[in-house]
Amino acid sequence: MFATLLGGLPRPPLPDDAAAGAVLEAVVGAQEAAGLEPITDGGVLAQADAVDAWRATSLLTHRAVKQVLTGPYSLDASEATADALNATIRDLAAAGCPLIEIHEPAATTIGDDADARGRFRDLHHRLLDGVTGTHLSLAITGGDASAAGIETLLAAPYASLAVDLVAGPDNWYLVRSTPGDRGIVCGALPVVDGSDDGPETLLWAASYAASSHGRGAQRVGIATASSLEHLSWDAAVAKMARLGEAVRIAMLPADERRTALDPRAVSSRSAALGRHEPPPSRPPRRGPDQT
Repeated sequence: MFATLLGGLPRPPLPDDAAAGAVLEAVVGAQEAAGLEPITDGGVLAQADAVDAWRATSLLTHRAVKQVLTGPYSLDASEATADALNATIRDLAAAGCPLIEIHEPAATTIGDDADARGRFRDLHHRLLDGVTGTHLSLAITGGDASAAGIETLLAAPYASLAVDLVAGPDNWYLVRSTPGDRGIVCGALPVVDGSDDGPETLLWAASYAASSHGRGAQRVGIATASSLEHLSWDAAVAKMARLGEAVRIAMLPADERRTALDPRAVSSRSAALGRHEPPPSRPPRRGPDQT
């Protein structure tokens, strides 16, 4: 299990005239300190060339660094944009980028529109055409995309799917429909001040995703539900720390995990303790992936 960001970070509290390199170093250092991986540039280099941005970020850490690109459907839904992004993805793969995350927030608008579904599929086939040598992940934040269907969203050969489970709780239907050989990133950490950021919900989400279709914990991550850019730096750092704490707890032996979690959550969220099946003394309860 791993933890990462889905979206950017606010600017660190550095002088207004601080160099971009110093800002990037602070952003990378904060993610490392929280225990996140893969690392991102936090949006600091959003306007830079994608390959240059990935290289600059990679030089600041020994951890894996992912490069985030906005997908063609959310930009202008044109074939020309898909082709241009395909070239960028190929360049990133050739440079050694291990993970490329394609953000498609506009996927939440597709619904049951047959034309929109077809357009999304066609654009993403063009986007990933001929790409090899890197992990390709589709990320959907900001709402519910479940009506589009997994056959639309994962028509192209994505290795993993990241979804916002806070603004779009019905995206759980996408998780349960995703084949077990694809990874899932659970965007389960709320991005508002004052939210309940305890590890119990994060671990429950990760464990449920791991148990669906025999996916396994090695193909599951937890993340912010979307961007933290609107928060203060201290609030964003605290939320990243909560993600890292959840991963640390997940790696503990079962008895130590029980001690680390709120005891009120142990029975109702037994999946957070690594137990995917209900206790044998109780009849199985119908879950969201049972109809």
